[in-house]
Amino acid sequence: MNEVLHMILEGEKLSTRQLQSLLDFNDQQIVEEVAKLQQEGILLGWRPIVDSEKLDSQLVRAVIEIKIRPEREGGFDRLALRISRFDEVESCYLMSGAYDLLAVVTGNSLHQVASFISERLSSIDGVLSTATHFMLRAYKEQGFQLITTDTDPDKPAVSA
Repeated sequence: MNEVLHMILEGEKLSTRQLQSLLDFNDQQIVEEVAKLQQEGILLGWRPIVDSEKLDSQLVRAVIEIKIRPEREGGFDRLALRISRFDEVESCYLMSGAYDLLAVVTGNSLHQVASFISERLSSIDGVLSTATHFMLRAYKEQGFQLITTDTDPDKPAVSA
């Protein structure tokens, strides 16, 4: 894997100077490599990891399993691309198993997410069924532990 990309993926966004000292590259090499990764569409951007429980936010997230009818000449791609273009859809993946697509959807309320699913997603020609799972609490997000304790959850409690 590209050394600069590997360092970026390992944690927070590093400054050019930090990458330079870690990789023994000069500033210009780092700037050129990051620009190349962006130009090639490999590095699409940086997103912060947010612990939504610590925000005064009512953001609702749901995971939706979607069964779709594959199309001749296009398979799942046309419908998957159409679904992924909705603003409410944060992520969309082609899956193997009991359903075809997995979509992560966000909204400002439970009602807003439910309305999106029933009025816009389920009504698309080719969508056969959906199963919605609302996310209640995040313990880990993209490799970052959000809930921590001073005790080891795998260690049995001591009783007298």
